[in-house]
Amino acid sequence: MIKKWYYYTSLIVIITFLTLGFKPFNLETKPWFYTEKTDGSEYLFPSLDKDDYPSQTKLNAPFTGNRLIGFKEAIAFKESQGKYRKVNSIGYMGKYQFGSKTLRTVGVHSDKDFLKNPALQEKAFIALLSKNKWILRREIEKYEGKIINGIEITESGILAAAHLGGAGSVKNFFKNKGNRHFRDAYGTSLRSYMKAFGGYDLSYIEADSNATIND
Repeated sequence: MIKKWYYYTSLIVIITFLTLGFKPFNLETKPWFYTEKTDGSEYLFPSLDKDDYPSQTKLNAPFTGNRLIGFKEAIAFKESQGKYRKVNSIGYMGKYQFGSKTLRTVGVHSDKDFLKNPALQEKAFIALLSKNKWILRREIEKYEGKIINGIEITESGILAAAHLGGAGSVKNFFKNKGNRHFRDAYGTSLRSYMKAFGGYDLSYIEADSNATIND
């Protein structure tokens, strides 16, 4: 009788233990891995406040940081939506929409090869930045941080404007205190580029009057 009592008692204990062992726990959700449903903007911006990046949001382009990579991708999105093989109606080509004449200044001698080679396009863009940074070095030093005709002047804004209209157009912009309104063949203004692409850190780019794709 005692043995039976021990047997049934032990059996009950084992069953109870097994039942509790497989019972799900109500875990409290921790904020460090829980994300509430949102509109997805937190994946585009390091800051949750869009006002921190007014220029980039107006471009409707993914924000990829305020350094060189972010600048490059923002320019590319505006120029061609990042398409390496794009050629527009007036012959500008590639991810950054270079003209043949500009390509020759940075050492590219074949438009056909340029279009087929993404790495070459990236090198050409960096070379042009270096060349324009040298050409516009005095303007950058003199006007950076100032407000001209309602636009805060930054180094990246100046270099973006030079990519659109050439360094000479940027010089004329400052010479005329921002009152000369250059526009490209599609009606895009120098001022819009200077404003939209301002605030990037391009300190990595060295000013070099002889910059080419071979550097």
